[in-house]
Amino acid sequence: MIELTQLNGTPFLLNCNLIETVENIPETKISLTTGKYILVREEQSEIVQKIVAYQRMIYQNMICIEGLRPQD
Repeated sequence: MIELTQLNGTPFLLNCNLIETVENIPETKISLTTGKYILVREEQSEIVQKIVAYQRMIYQNMICIEGLRPQD
């Protein structure tokens, strides 16, 4: 989940797996796979950075290269 800010200044968490599109209209509009949309204060590029950081945090320990696994 990423933290974003509604236009009225209220922070909230969004499940970034539900994001379908992000566009600047001039506010930033996030369209979700559920058919809903949210207007937020963050710019499109900042949202992308937050999603990338979140995904890195989730998957950082899932990739193991053969030969570099911890010993059992």
